[in-house]
Amino acid sequence: MLLLLTVCTLAGCSSFGSTYPPAPASTSAQDYSYIIGAGDNLNIQVWRNPELSMSVPVRPDGKIAAPLVDEIVVQGKTSVQVARDVEQQLSKYVRDPVVTVIVTNFVGPYSEQIRVVGEAAKPQFLAFKQKMSLLDVMIAVGGLTDFAAGNSATILRTAEGNQQYSVRLKDLIKRGDVSANVEMRPGDILIIPQSLF
Repeated sequence: MLLLLTVCTLAGCSSFGSTYPPAPASTSAQDYSYIIGAGDNLNIQVWRNPELSMSVPVRPDGKIAAPLVDEIVVQGKTSVQVARDVEQQLSKYVRDPVVTVIVTNFVGPYSEQIRVVGEAAKPQFLAFKQKMSLLDVMIAVGGLTDFAAGNSATILRTAEGNQQYSVRLKDLIKRGDVSANVEMRPGDILIIPQSLF
């Protein structure tokens, strides 16, 4: 028994407990509105004024510029808020402008991106999507490496003041245990440590 306990401790087995509580299976049911971030592309349509309609990228500083529209900050706003801002700018030149803003390339602000670090096949950041699960994230990053201690992985939840939760990636990915699947929240960081052997 002592040998088994020693092996599991070194290998990062989760059956003997974790220093972090397990991640909740679902997050609080709240309405989610996509927030625009640097790197997104916006398709701005001005009704009855096709010459003012355009597609513009959101610059790294979070601003856009377009004909008859001074630089405006769009990062951290919804598409409806940006549409109202553009209407306000255009109202100096066009009578009663009606503007629709459609996000066509989704990156999102850094504060809402899901980051995957450590022993994932392709560590990266992902744009958050409503009802995104841990399984969705793992499919996007190509699963675990051969050296991953999957059941020792944790989620750092920035939306809850950097609360850390344990997750069982090995059980989810390798054993198909869907009870190990949890919902992600905007800004979550998935940390996958390396196995000791």
